[in-house]
Amino acid sequence: MADLSAPFQLSRPTIREYVTLLSRLFLLEELPPWHSNRLSRLIKTPKLHLGDTGVACALLGLNAETLTSDRTLLGQLLESFVFQELRRQASWHEEPVAFYHFRDKDGVEVDMVLEGDGQRLAGIEVKASATVTAADFKGLRKLKEAVAERFAAGVVLYDGESTVTFGDRLFAVPIRSLWESEA
Repeated sequence: MADLSAPFQLSRPTIREYVTLLSRLFLLEELPPWHSNRLSRLIKTPKLHLGDTGVACALLGLNAETLTSDRTLLGQLLESFVFQELRRQASWHEEPVAFYHFRDKDGVEVDMVLEGDGQRLAGIEVKASATVTAADFKGLRKLKEAVAERFAAGVVLYDGESTVTFGDRLFAVPIRSLWESEA
């Protein structure tokens, strides 16, 4: 809340009230941090995701050309878009799926952590890139190490064509796989 209040010169309680209002209107969603008592070096601040990236683009006056030229902004909007899509797809499952994010004090993070039945965890990283390297799995490897046998899989969703293995239970998967089925 402090990061949001400074540029607007508003108090933290006022910003909190606005965030609460936007959340109740389904325009903003807080993604809580995943943490364990065993891991004391984690950041326990929620992330905020927009409820509709199309509305966000319209309000900001963004189009395909501006998003292509600003990869950082594209990455942020793509992460929110994927988060909303995964939440929608998770609602179809009989078993509940809880969503979190993971970040430690060294800045190592995982965009989304999904916790299913039996406390099994999967990590999801979103990259607005057509290529993936081993470095893109840094956060997923840290999560895997932290949760050991509870780790089900780690996935980097990217704008590429192929599903590629990057080690034990670590995969690079095209983002389009969220909507397309393999023939």
